[in-house]
Order: sequence, then structure tokens, then C-alpha cells
Amino acid sequence: MHPRRSAQEVLLCDLCETLPLQSQCELCNINLCVNCVGKHLSDCSKRHNVVPFLQREATPNYPKCPKHTDKHCELHCEECGIPVCSTCISSGKHKGHDISDILENLSVKTESLQKDLEELETRMYPRYEKMASTVQTEKTELEMHYGKLTTAADQLGEVLHQEINVIVNRRKSDIQEMKNKHLSTLNKNIDEITQKITELKHVISDLKSILKSNDVFLTSTYKSRNSEYRTLPPRVRVTVPTFSAQKINKDQLNEMFGSLSPLSINTEHGDTMKSAEVVSPPPVKPLLDEPRLTATIDTGYSRLVSVSCLREDQVWTRGNNDSMKLLNLQSEQLTSIQTKSGDRPLDVAVTRDVDLLYTDYKNKTINLVKNKQIQTVITLQGWKPLNICSTASDDILVTMLSDDRKQSKVLRYSGFIETQTIQFDEQGRPLYSPGRFIIHFGGFLLNTKYISENKNLDICVADRSASAVVVVNQSGKLRFRYTGHPSNTKKSFDPVGITIDSQSNILTADYRNHCIHILDQDGQFRRYIHCDLSGPYGLCVDIRDNLFVAELNTAKVKIIHYL
Repeated sequence: MHPRRSAQEVLLCDLCETLPLQSQCELCNINLCVNCVGKHLSDCSKRHNVVPFLQREATPNYPKCPKHTDKHCELHCEECGIPVCSTCISSGKHKGHDISDILENLSVKTESLQKDLEELETRMYPRYEKMASTVQTEKTELEMHYGKLTTAADQLGEVLHQEINVIVNRRKSDIQEMKNKHLSTLNKNIDEITQKITELKHVISDLKSILKSNDVFLTSTYKSRNSEYRTLPPRVRVTVPTFSAQKINKDQLNEMFGSLSPLSINTEHGDTMKSAEVVSPPPVKPLLDEPRLTATIDTGYSRLVSVSCLREDQVWTRGNNDSMKLLNLQSEQLTSIQTKSGDRPLDVAVTRDVDLLYTDYKNKTINLVKNKQIQTVITLQGWKPLNICSTASDDILVTMLSDDRKQSKVLRYSGFIETQTIQFDEQGRPLYSPGRFIIHFGGFLLNTKYISENKNLDICVADRSASAVVVVNQSGKLRFRYTGHPSNTKKSFDPVGITIDSQSNILTADYRNHCIHILDQDGQFRRYIHCDLSGPYGLCVDIRDNLFVAELNTAKVKIIHYL
């Protein structure tokens, strides 16, 4: 509850902060109780207009123009992102800029502030609190566990009496040292979390102050910091040592007394909270007995290869020309972006910051589209990029084909810096098929290797040339290959698009068999989705687990409800 509200939500005077407010000075935008009205009116340096609180008008607090002090800013320059007055506009300095009414901009910004505040208060802050509580509980359990280790050492020491006192003390010292390291690590971890919690409190307080102030300048210049806190601090994981005792042998007393397993301290990257993520774990969603088609988007391409959700009602698409289209559910084109090179993009993906990524096979580049401006962020040498995805931690995973088409691999980029290569299994054998380069359908590369990251951080690749879904863990070690369900006796398994839902199900498009395969995270087949699909190719799911299927043959996106 807000500190200035009681259980009955009583609003207090802004001056004394003790008595209920009854009036408001509309010119000063301040709430007053009965006792403070006279004190406020005694300030004769400026005009006042005190009215009963319930009769106040919602008068916007227009900021004064910093360049024309006799003017108030009632307009907003979209390009410069600042409030401006009529004189600023007539001066020509904002010629050609998009100008809007500042109250319209205020409404949009206020809505954004409210959403940020809600996310911070109801989603982020509770997650941080819960995380801090978990670490604190682990500290309590730590004492019990290490106490048991010490007791075990003492009991064995009593059996061996004075002959092993030196060894007992040595072991206890080792335990204490590990405990200190363990405790120190957890204390450092909880300090980091507590610091973030303190920062969140300040941000929340600042947002509340802005919303309460009705100050257009503060609201219109507000910059959201929510993205800084969506990724939780690193979470320390410590493998607690165990005590192993052996039979007593005086000749080998030191060796057989037992040993402590090494203290293992690993840091897990904090989970990233999406804007619509709730505090509690996602609910279990069973599969529907009969998946159903809920909508169809006509993209206008003659062939359709990729689809990527921007939000629930908007998708980016890539077809058989050099343009990438942003469409809504009514098949209306909202934006169209042409590639920088003029060549067809091979694949598209949406980043966590809702920017567009695309791969250009011919000029070996990965490109970022931000505010309709294209920036080449990665240029490859000796390799050509195939398919791409953006992960929950905002990394980029890209499948690649060597220039001689004899090798394939997966690269991970963090901040557009290469951080991981996945190419061979533990026996040195290639994980992915070599490049069988085939041109069909007016320039489409059939050796696709669509890629996605699962909730457990497995990396899933639909290797079309190998007719298999290849899944490796976060370290790049092979977990399993899925080569189709035995019930399919029609045409060979032809995996193309691949995506992951909130239940960690793996969904892959089977182009030749006109269906979708649903697997669990361990590669066990769950069911098919048919829904009269024709040549399903690219796949994606939105935050509500609606499945978007790009049909190559019809160039339509079909939206399917299956959970």
C-alpha cells in the first residue's frame, strides 16, 4: 500500500502530509487540507486558485518553453522527442518534423508509465524478493548440512582416538574453509540482489512521483529502464560437498579417513522476464484433442518462407522478394523493409527489444533493423548465414553453411560478439549435415536449418538435409535426434521451421507431409497438427501459445490454437 494512504485509501495533504486533503490549488497543482489553505494563500509571490478537491479541473501542467519564456509548450516534436511551443514551430527549426498535440503524447507516455509501474510492482519486484528469500533459506540449510559433515568427521575421529586427531582437525579445517567460501559467495549474491531491489524501489518511487506530478515535461521525456531489470542478477549455484568415509587402516590412515568432494560454485545467468511474464510459473496447458484454425493472414507473396511474431496481433514475414513485411491479423501491411543489399533475406527474427533481424545469404551478413534503419552487425568470412533466432537472454543463434558447402555449424553471438561454436559431437563427428545446395521455387535454399532455443536452454535445429531435428544442450553436447514418428509411412520426414512454446514443447513443420510434429523437451513424440495445412514452412508462437504457420505454397500465415 502507498505510504500516504490508509486502509481506506485516504489521500493526504501535500504540505503537512498528516490531514486529509479537501482542496486543490489549480495553478500550483498542490493538494491542501483545511489548515494549510491559509498558509498556501499567504504566498503572494504568485497567483493562486484554490477550489474544493472534488470540483477541481484536470488542467494539464504545460511546461514553459526554455527558448521562449513567455510561451508554454502545447505541442510535441516526434523527431526531437521534446515539447515545443508555437513559436518554436514557426521559427523553422522543426521544419519537416512530425508535430503532435502534447496531450496526445502525454496520454501515450502516461499509459507506458502505468505499464512500467505495474510490471515493476507486480512482476519484477516480487521475483527479486522471492529470489532473495530463496538464497536466505539456502543459507539456513547450509548450517545444517555443514553441521552434519562436521559431526560425521567427529564420530569417525572418536573411533580412531588420538591416532587420527591430526587428520580429524585437518578435515574440519577443510570443511570450515569450504563453508566460509560457500557463505561468502552466497552473501555476495544476496548483496547483489538486495542492491537491485533497492534500485527497483527508487525507480518505482520515481515513476509514482512522475505520475502524481501531472508534469508533462517529466512524462514526455521519461525513458523506460524496465529492460535493465528484466534480466535477473546472476544466480549462484553451489554444489555442496559430501563426506566419504572408508574403512580404518592405520598404515593408510590419512588416505582412508575419507575426503571432501570439491566445493563447486557455478553462476547461473538470471532468468529474463518478458513484458507479459507473470510471477508464478506458467500454468500447465494440455494439448487440445482437436487443434483448430483461428485466423488466416494473406501476405501477398507468391511464396512464403518465414514468420516471426512481433506481438500477438502483428508478425514479420519473409517471402520470395527483397522485402520483409509487417502484417496484422487482418492481412493489412503496417511496414515494409527492403534489404540493404537488394537480395532476398534468408530468415527473419525479432529481438527481445522488438527489433527485426535478418540474414543475407549472398553477402554473408546479419542485419539489424531499428527504427526502419538497417545496420549490418555481423559480416562473415568463409561462411554463409542460414537461419536465425533471438534467445530469452537476447543472444543470437545462427546456423551457417561453409562456402564450399561441406560443413555446417551453429554460432552464438552475445552483443554481436561470437561467444560459442557448435559443430561436432564428443566423438568429433559433425552434428549437422553438410550443405546440399539446391535452388528451387525461384531462388529458395532448400538446405534450411531453422533454429530455436528451448526453455531449458537446449538448442534445437531442424536439419532438413539430414531429415532430423538435432537437439544439443547449452554446452553444445548432443541430447537427441528426432527423425520422425514410426506411424508415418507416406513420405520421409521433412523438417523445416521449428519453434518452442511455453510448455517447452518442440514444434517442427513437416513440409512434405503437410503437418506439424509436437515433441516434448526430451524428444518424445506427442501428436501431429494437420488443420488442412499445405506446405508448412516457417513457424513461431506468440506469448499466448498461438501457433503461426507460414505456408510456402499458399503464401498465407495460418494461426492455430492447439493448447
